[in-house]
Amino acid sequence: MKAAVAISRSALFLGIFAALAAALIAWTWATTKTDIERSIREAEARQLLEIFPANTHNNSLIDDRFTLEANTPLLELRSERSGYTVRIDETVVGVILPATARDGYSGDIELLVGVTADGEIAGARVVSHKETPGLGDGIDTRKSPWILSFDGRSLRSPLQPEWSVKKDGGAFDQFTGATVTPRAVVAAIRRTLEYQALHRDRLFEVDPTHNTAVETGP
Repeated sequence: MKAAVAISRSALFLGIFAALAAALIAWTWATTKTDIERSIREAEARQLLEIFPANTHNNSLIDDRFTLEANTPLLELRSERSGYTVRIDETVVGVILPATARDGYSGDIELLVGVTADGEIAGARVVSHKETPGLGDGIDTRKSPWILSFDGRSLRSPLQPEWSVKKDGGAFDQFTGATVTPRAVVAAIRRTLEYQALHRDRLFEVDPTHNTAVETGP
């Protein structure tokens, strides 16, 4: 009898301990998940503001988003990603579009490209890549200012035949010992501009009854 009571008490204590442990794990997971999500959101917001600084708009970029599907033509996304609308009051002055360079040296290169209403690049940033340290990682602003050379560029400047690296007869520098990576990024940014030109009315919420065609060169 005493043995049975002892076993019952042990089982009860084990049950209570297991319940408390499960509750602690659940609480830790929920707290950590919230912190992680907050950190991701803050990092994403900072990155958007690198492309369109606070003095260029008065909306919350990270909250003014739209969805782009996987395999969207020209953007070549592997999965569903967000684009962002840049506004001054009710006027759309820019968009930030995600793009994927699938032909990086070591795999996909994920980018965000900001484009103004007149088709110029406000800024471009690489958000993830697996390129070779010391060579291909010059696409990262923490390693090199190379990607800043796209600021102010458009499909008119340079014209489309020059949207390539200098080794291929284009206007953009490549890295010493690494041509594949910058070649992939240049092409991905050019395709993003082409996507913006094709979908300008929708992206910039333009009245389709007006002529809003974007010149893209001969």
